[in-house]
Amino acid sequence: MKKITVIDYNAGNIRSVLFALERLGVEPELTNDPDKISNAEKLIFPGVGEAGTTMDYLRKTHISDAISEFENPFLGICLGLQLMCRHSEEGDVGCLGIFDIDVKRFPEENGLKVPHMGWNTVICSEHPLLKGLEDLPYFYFVHSYYAEISDSTIGTTDYGLPFTSVLSNDNFMATQFHPEKSGEQGEIILNNFINL
Repeated sequence: MKKITVIDYNAGNIRSVLFALERLGVEPELTNDPDKISNAEKLIFPGVGEAGTTMDYLRKTHISDAISEFENPFLGICLGLQLMCRHSEEGDVGCLGIFDIDVKRFPEENGLKVPHMGWNTVICSEHPLLKGLEDLPYFYFVHSYYAEISDSTIGTTDYGLPFTSVLSNDNFMATQFHPEKSGEQGEIILNNFINL
């Protein structure tokens, strides 16, 4: 059975990631031990939470160092994606800087509801994480902040403005949406990551 390590950093929604992996035949290991994180075969960095508080926790526990130095396949989800960026307006906090972009709050204008919550499409580039998806796949989003579009963007979504919904830089990948809550298309993404 394949093993994937899931980073435990007091965030919500981690259980749904563990259940999704188990359904796909993976034995997930949940840990906040920086040594186990450093030595993992593959890492998933999930989460729902607040950027400033979470970055404080990652730094105090030295998980931030383990993430920054990680060289195997790595997948961030939702808040995980945002914390892999350079800076977040949420809590006005410096983040991990794996992706050289900023995270901003959606503008509440033109009737736009914040948070962006529910199903939306993703325009995908060619990338191993995204192979086998249908054209314009739908995924489930819940977020008030978004990552700007950059050279690392491999998936975009529109919600009042275009934003990054999938990122990739070397071994680091991340989705703004929740693949573990996105049905068959989400399972394809998780399976692609498992098999990298």
